[in-house]
Amino acid sequence: MLLRLIPGDPAVAMLGERASPENVAAIRERLGLNKPLPEQYMIWVSGLLRGDLGNTVRGNIPIASELSNRFPATVELALVALTLAALLGVPIGILSAARRNSFIDTTSMFFALLGVSIPIFVLGLLLIYLFGVRFDILPFIGRLDDAIQLERRTGLHIIDSILTGNWPALQNSLTHLVLPTFTLFTVPLAIVARITRSAMLEVLNQDYIRTARAKGLSERPVIFSHALRNALLPIITIIGLQLGTLLSGAVLTETIYSWPGIGKWLFDSIIARDYTIVQSVTLLISLIYIIVNVTVDVLYAVVDPRIRVS
Repeated sequence: MLLRLIPGDPAVAMLGERASPENVAAIRERLGLNKPLPEQYMIWVSGLLRGDLGNTVRGNIPIASELSNRFPATVELALVALTLAALLGVPIGILSAARRNSFIDTTSMFFALLGVSIPIFVLGLLLIYLFGVRFDILPFIGRLDDAIQLERRTGLHIIDSILTGNWPALQNSLTHLVLPTFTLFTVPLAIVARITRSAMLEVLNQDYIRTARAKGLSERPVIFSHALRNALLPIITIIGLQLGTLLSGAVLTETIYSWPGIGKWLFDSIIARDYTIVQSVTLLISLIYIIVNVTVDVLYAVVDPRIRVS
């Protein structure tokens, strides 16, 4: 509904500003845009119940097939970014909590705050200028060079390259991932590090931690065996939420780097007023968040036996 309140018309976007009113009316009738909004919505929902997401306004391409082609690109970028954010953010948070108010803690939290504060489009354009234009050491457009051919099996270029033994494609896809991954993972990295530090500090002040230290345990088992296990719930929560956010389509990152995922597709569709694409991608985003939240709830019981008992 909000999208349809934006000025603009899909028929005019298809035909151009100089299109005749007759041609615009004909396109609107063919697309069903001349019907009342509740009726248009019920037509879309009835098709959805039959497993039909409809066709795109521009090109009349089935949305389901286009979605299956673009979604793996977003999945690959999001999983790589989140994996790096978790592998770096959790140790940084643990180290900051263990060395509270030290130089390491202050420095890491400063960079974490910096990572949250820098807008993605500023960081992305800066990286493109430095590493893609000025020094010309990393690609910054698309997922593969045009000269590289890769057989599609899963849609994930890293996995497809390994399955087919295409090592040039693997190297090329990894180099294309560097800049968009670095741009995308700065915010999750900062958030994971700060939440980990906060959760660890709360646990480290508990009585059983002081008891463990009083028994003569070294700092390593106190941190990892006692404190970290009890601080995992908020860490898992924030990682799950970040996964949902990244999988829903990093619109800015994908647009800046011309990454052919659902984020850039959604952006282009909003500009073109392609309502069916926006509705379908919004539905997919909602399903992703539901699945991620359910998965996180299940992981709670795996991590904390007290939840299984209760």
